[in-house]
Amino acid sequence: MSYLEATNNLYKDAALTPDEGLCCTTSPVWQFPELEIPQIMLEMNYGCGSTVNPRDLVNNPKILYVGVGGGMELLQFSYFSRQKEGVIGIDVVDEMLEASRKNCIEAADKNSWFEPDFISLKKGDALNLPVADESIDVAAQNCLFNIFKIDDLHKALKEMYRVLKPGGRLVMSDPTCEDEMSDALRNDDKLRALCLSGAIPIKEYIKALTDVGFATIEIRARRAYRILTPNHYNTDKNIFIESIEVCAIKDPMPSDGPCVFTGKTAIYYGNDAHFDDQNGHVLLQNQPIAICDKTAQDLNNLKRDDIFISESTFHYDGGGCC
Repeated sequence: MSYLEATNNLYKDAALTPDEGLCCTTSPVWQFPELEIPQIMLEMNYGCGSTVNPRDLVNNPKILYVGVGGGMELLQFSYFSRQKEGVIGIDVVDEMLEASRKNCIEAADKNSWFEPDFISLKKGDALNLPVADESIDVAAQNCLFNIFKIDDLHKALKEMYRVLKPGGRLVMSDPTCEDEMSDALRNDDKLRALCLSGAIPIKEYIKALTDVGFATIEIRARRAYRILTPNHYNTDKNIFIESIEVCAIKDPMPSDGPCVFTGKTAIYYGNDAHFDDQNGHVLLQNQPIAICDKTAQDLNNLKRDDIFISESTFHYDGGGCC
């Protein structure tokens, strides 16, 4: 049995018998006016964060969600795209598609604004999406791509890049891990299916996104997720796993490489009203401005004693220099 088969079997069982502890998150669920989420959707929230952000979802966007779970984020996305088939949900597991379909019917009973045909559920593979080129404004996946081994991860990201319109956004939430993990853990198909042993370092995660062409990367949140301990897992040390929320934008690639925002800030505190680096960045006196890591490095290289550069907070919420 391959690791993908093990994953499909796990989520088949999770569709038939909801498992609240399968992939839990302590992130609060988005609350919007006149949105009521059925309890069954909450119980089948198999994500490790959130991919729903109102500032991504303007102008009635066309949305793709891969790995439908119990349908909670499909419903939340539909709140911002109230049109027939405005949200496309893709899953390879028939039982999960059926569970999501039933849950959406219950959601329609609880939400007067919602129609089940706002969501189009399709059987499909993340490695070969049944979606046309450049037809999607916002694509999303929650705690799915971390399951893939590196070659399959690149295939899945290429597919997301293919279906997005220019300027489109890929929003993801996945476990990451900075600690070294043994081959025994990496090759444990069940742990990979459980969103544990597939976690990779953040730098590798970002590189996978930029390698397929995404030119702007935003790290929006970074949270504690799990600990693999010797008394429960095949490891001789504690391994700390976090979850991150990331937005990758299909922008044209700058000549000097991608802009990666990890929550750095610059503050100019010199005597002039502003500082202009002659490279497109103007810092007003004593006014904080979000900067990408590339700009942070360029400013540091100037060796000025009147510009403060903060460390990465791994929490970026838009705006800034780039």
